[in-house]
Amino acid sequence: MTVPNCRFCKTPLTQDFIDLGDQPLANAYLTPAQLAAGTEKAYPLHARVCPSCFLVQADDPVAADEIFDEGYAYFSSYSESWVAHAKRYAEAMTARWGLGPQSLVIEVASNDGYLLQHFHKAGIPVLGIEPTANTAEAAVKIGVPTEVAFFNDETGRSLKARGIAADLMAGNNVLAHVPDIDGFVAGFQHVLKPQGVLTFEFPHLLNLIELVQFDTIYHEHYSYLSLLAVERVLRANGLRPFDVELLPTHGGSLRLFCAHQGSDHVETQALVTLRDREAQAGLGTLATYGGFTARVEAVRADFLKFLAKARAEGKKVAAYGAAAKGNTFLNYCGVGTDDIVASFDANPHKQDRFLPGSHIPIHAPSKVAEIRPDYLVIMPWNLKDEIMGQLAYISEWGGRFVTASPDTRILD
Repeated sequence: MTVPNCRFCKTPLTQDFIDLGDQPLANAYLTPAQLAAGTEKAYPLHARVCPSCFLVQADDPVAADEIFDEGYAYFSSYSESWVAHAKRYAEAMTARWGLGPQSLVIEVASNDGYLLQHFHKAGIPVLGIEPTANTAEAAVKIGVPTEVAFFNDETGRSLKARGIAADLMAGNNVLAHVPDIDGFVAGFQHVLKPQGVLTFEFPHLLNLIELVQFDTIYHEHYSYLSLLAVERVLRANGLRPFDVELLPTHGGSLRLFCAHQGSDHVETQALVTLRDREAQAGLGTLATYGGFTARVEAVRADFLKFLAKARAEGKKVAAYGAAAKGNTFLNYCGVGTDDIVASFDANPHKQDRFLPGSHIPIHAPSKVAEIRPDYLVIMPWNLKDEIMGQLAYISEWGGRFVTASPDTRILD
């Protein structure tokens, strides 16, 4: 098999990180007709680390436009905590950078307007750039102007030619989703004003390694990001980081503040500290990435042991949250309807469909009380507190919550 090259620096990717086998697309939820047709596709899910720039990346056996198509089912607004996070971001950025009616805020991968709506309501002009037409349509319906396009160098040049220039640009939880990370980042320098600010939010690779968050690896996540790797991509495209915040979202994320290399923004101590932390953790050393497979296999063995015990005791196990990360986890574990009888999700676009690979049926949360599981496994563990608060009533029949990463825990 030919060894692929790094999608940023083109160095041959000779170092494995983790091979999760062949898996279906994590957000390709099946209709009853699709399930009956039996034509579901699976693709290799294999992540490697670049020995030169240390960008951790998954192979890309499937084109981006096949993933982010009309059937893309992720709508950000169905998570209350995520909308609240977006509102806090809008309020903080408005205050810090003095945004007002004369400003322009652009979000790339703006989804259904979950974030830009908060700037819009405050009277600040906004523009969304979103590749999926169904989510873009939802944004327009709530008053958020949105253009349907993949963002890249060409898109950035086109926006600039139209006289569009942003005071603030946001690329929150998108940097990992682009196959051409270099071409994607290149677009921002054309649209950002000379003293403008660009923020990226992304799950921190250091947490993925330390907490064995292998379930955050799936086909639409092309890259797994550290400050070390991202800074190299930024500087190759006329940009630089100048500040960073550590966030609890998605199991531990970075909010990286970036600007043009020639801007007046001063580098903060927080950024220096994070650079030092990554260096001390060995993210610039290949040996750090070895041994991850053994740790992942141990997580799988722990969960399968729990399921076997529950089955032997005649307990009913269900899952909450038809999340992409949950699909990676379940398919790597080889779990199906014999182990987990149902899943529940608040997103109506997923309800009455089936999880990819495992084919577990997806129901509305109202059916939890009807099915009455003994154990409810929280698949989007990053939303554990929100979900446990909403479904605390399962204790009425002795139901208990379970999390499966970084180890299987039955929660009281």
